[in-house]
Amino acid sequence: MSNSKKDKKSNSNTIVLNKKARHDFILGDRFEAGIMLQGWEVKSLRAKKVQIRDSYVFIKNNEAWLSSTVITPLETASTHIHPEPQRMRKLLLNRDEITKLSSAVDRKGYTLVATAMYWKHGRAKLEIALAKGKKEHDKRATEKDRDWKREKARVLKAT
Repeated sequence: MSNSKKDKKSNSNTIVLNKKARHDFILGDRFEAGIMLQGWEVKSLRAKKVQIRDSYVFIKNNEAWLSSTVITPLETASTHIHPEPQRMRKLLLNRDEITKLSSAVDRKGYTLVATAMYWKHGRAKLEIALAKGKKEHDKRATEKDRDWKREKARVLKAT
């Protein structure tokens, strides 16, 4: 007999989040991009064996590329391929989006940072954001505000 309670998979479509990006950057406009992946990479994403902490996007020859993303190959990967965990991956964006991103990076001094990776209609998508780097005093101010909000919530909850 089988149990009436079945093991439920998480219904979340999120593969991985880049929490460090919110700490290190002031995030602006966000864009959704498709990613060109190989078969073994898709299997690794389904197993959530990916790291985008240090990932960034750059534009070269009117194409967007994702760099410094680590997708760890599974042990069951095929033997006839040699997986490269940290290769550059092409991002799929519209020409207008690429133009907007490249002009912001070139003229305004922004950086393109990978903030999240998720599934949408069975396809892997990457959320990228235009970002400005925070100075050390900005990071301290953000931490101070967060701690104050947390303390205020505790006090209000206690009363």
